[in-house]
Order: sequence, then C-alpha cells, then structure tokens
Amino acid sequence: MDLILVAVISLGAIGLISAIVLFVASKKFAVYEDPRIGEVAEVLPQANCGGCGYPGCAGFAEACVKAGSLEGKLCPVGGQPVMARVAAILGLEAASAEPKVAVVRCNGSCEHRPRTTRYDGVSSCAVANATYGGETDCTFGCLGCGDCVDACQFDAIHMNPETGLPEVDENACTACGACVKACPRRIIELRPKGKNNRRVYVSCVNKDKGAQTRKACSVGCIGCGKCVKVCPFEAITLENNLAYIDPAKCKLCRKCEAECPQGAILAVNFPPRKPKVETSVEEKPAQTVQPAKAEAKENVNE
Repeated sequence: MDLILVAVISLGAIGLISAIVLFVASKKFAVYEDPRIGEVAEVLPQANCGGCGYPGCAGFAEACVKAGSLEGKLCPVGGQPVMARVAAILGLEAASAEPKVAVVRCNGSCEHRPRTTRYDGVSSCAVANATYGGETDCTFGCLGCGDCVDACQFDAIHMNPETGLPEVDENACTACGACVKACPRRIIELRPKGKNNRRVYVSCVNKDKGAQTRKACSVGCIGCGKCVKVCPFEAITLENNLAYIDPAKCKLCRKCEAECPQGAILAVNFPPRKPKVETSVEEKPAQTVQPAKAEAKENVNE
C-alpha cells in the first residue's frame, strides 16, 4: 500500500513540475502574432497561387501587416476590390495597380511551323524540353504538351487542337503567373491588359538569325528592325535578333504591326483595319499641242 501511495505521489509531483516547466517555457518563448494578420487572411481568396510573390495567402497577409504599406503589393486573384478591403483593415491606402493578363508569345501553329520529327515520350513540356529540341526546327517555340494548362487553377488557358498552341481566356485569367512558371520555353508573359483590353506584342521568342528563323517558322521574328525604325515612341528594342515591345511605352498606334514583314506582331482586341481604297489615277487628257502658226506668206507683188 505504501509503494502505491509513493508511486502516485511521485507521478503527481512529476506532472506538476512538467506543467510548471511548460508554462514558463510558453511564456518565455511565446511568439506574438498580430491579430490583423488573421483578419487580412480571411478576406483573401485563399487560392495560394503565389502570384503575389509570397508563399500563399497567409504569407501575403503577414507581409502586408508587417510592411506597414501596400505599395507594390497586389493579390492578382482578388484584384483591387480585395486590396481595398485589406487597406481598410490596416488603415492604409490601397495602391492602384494595372490589371495584367497572360499572353502566349508564340504564333507558330501547325501551318506556320512544319513538323520535322515526332515526340513519343511523356506528355510533359518540361520533360520534352529537357530531352530534345521539339517536333519542329524552332527550338524556342511552344512544345504543345499543356503544362501551362495543368498549372492553371482557374481554367483560364486551354490547348487549341487545331493550332497546337495554348489560348488564354482573358476574362478568366487572374495573372497569377502559374502558367509562366510552368512553361520551360518562357513563351508566356504577364502583360498589362491595356486600355480597352487592347495589347500589341511580338508573338515570338526565337533568337536565331533571320534566315534560320524564317526556315523554321513563317511568322517568326527575323530581327530585321523595321518595327524599331517605324515606332514613334521608342517602345521597341531589338536584342539577340528578337524585337520586344515595352508595354509601358507603347501607345497602341499599330504602326509596327503593319510594318512587320513576318506578321510576328499581334494586335489584340482592335477593330479590323479599314481596307485601303485604291484611288484610280484618271488619265489626263492628251495635251493638244497648238501647231505653230505658219508664217504668213509674203505677198510678192510683181
């Protein structure tokens, strides 16, 4: 009986000492968390896409609270309405950000980029890019396996079976950037939606020289520089045989589109161009040449 009592007392003492130790440790090593972090996290869409540049919505909420400013911070899924709610919680001003959309910078469909080999491996762009150059002579263009489609959480990008290229639904795209990260060829870019959802960009990432590019794809950029010369706003640069249009400088005049001999520059959501009316040059009436007046015959009076 004494042994049982001693055991019970010993266990009780050990439990009491352990509880005291845990209590002291919890107080000493306690980590304070601002309650506003949870409030901000609740208004976020919880997509955890990483498009904001932070590890999930919880990481973004913590960054917003600790930074003390919303400058340069945007939830691409929630957009400005969500950022306005975040600003209201933190008592800050929501920074305005131009909405963006993913664009596919490859126009090398089957008709423009003939197939020279056939890939019979794992249906993955990452695997295909690591093992061989692609089914065409263009080693820069879309591989067509659809890694970008699998990466999109919002069903905003699909493969077109006729062209073999991905197409973005701009109404569903949140510009989270998941498709950009998934593409091993880096042909997908986030660009501003633009005024009236209009955009002008070079739909090519081929950096080969002109002759080689033209052989591989009939609509590839050949680096001729005509678009650079015709742009009145210096919005186009030419580097490594490839033209690039800076969306911050582009004024959507579309002069470059008409100048490109390859049709590599695309203008999205613009009204169709008015056909040029060829004015027929009316033939001028033949000019009548007045004959020189015959010299008056001298009357010879004999």
